[in-house]
Amino acid sequence: MITQVQSVITAPVDSKAIAKSEFGPYSKLSLFSLVDATKTILHHAFWIAEQKQQLSPKQYRQMLIDLGWRGEEKRYLKIAAVFGQFSPQDLAQIEPLTIYQLANNNQKYQSVIDALLDLSNITQEAVRSLVNEKRAAKEKEPKPQKPSIWRRTKNGSRYCQIPAIHEEDERTGVTLQRMMDSEGLSAQQIVAEAIALRQAYQDGQLVMVEAKN
Repeated sequence: MITQVQSVITAPVDSKAIAKSEFGPYSKLSLFSLVDATKTILHHAFWIAEQKQQLSPKQYRQMLIDLGWRGEEKRYLKIAAVFGQFSPQDLAQIEPLTIYQLANNNQKYQSVIDALLDLSNITQEAVRSLVNEKRAAKEKEPKPQKPSIWRRTKNGSRYCQIPAIHEEDERTGVTLQRMMDSEGLSAQQIVAEAIALRQAYQDGQLVMVEAKN
C-alpha cells in the first residue's frame, strides 16, 4: 500500500487513468488531494472509513478485493479513528511515519494527539516537541516505592506490620488461629518463630526431611 501511495505521489497527474485503474467506481477522492504522502494517507484512511460505513459488509469486502487492499485496510481505519477530528490539510506537515506512530500507539500518545487540537499550525517540529515533553514528564514521575512493612509511632520508633493475607482457602489464618488457641501464644510470637525457622533453613542450619510412609 505504501508503494502504491509513493507511486501516486511521484507519477505524473492523470485523473482518468487513476479513476479507471486504481480506484474504479469507488473513488470519491480529488486528484489534487494526492499531493504529498501524509495527505494521501489521511485521505485514503478517511475514504476507507467512509466506505465501510456506507457499504454493506459484502460490498465493502468486495471493494477491498477489487482494489487489492484486503488485509491492509485495518491500519487506515485506525488512522481514521484516531485523527477523525482533523482534516488532511491540518496534518499535512507531519511525516507519514509519525502519523503511523501516533495512530498505532494512540493510547500512549493520546495527550499528544489532544494537544494538536489546540495548535493553529501543526508541524513535525511541534509534534516532536510534544512527544519529547511527554517523555520528559514520564521520566520525572516518581518511581513506585518498594513495599514496606515498617510503620512509625508518634515518638519516632518503628514497628513491623504485616499486610493482610488474602487466600481463598484461608489456610494461613486458620492455621495461625489454631496455634494461638491451642498454645496460648500471640500471633506475633508465632509469626516471629516461623520467620526465625525460615531464616535458619535459608542459612543452612535446618534441613528439610521428607516424611517416611
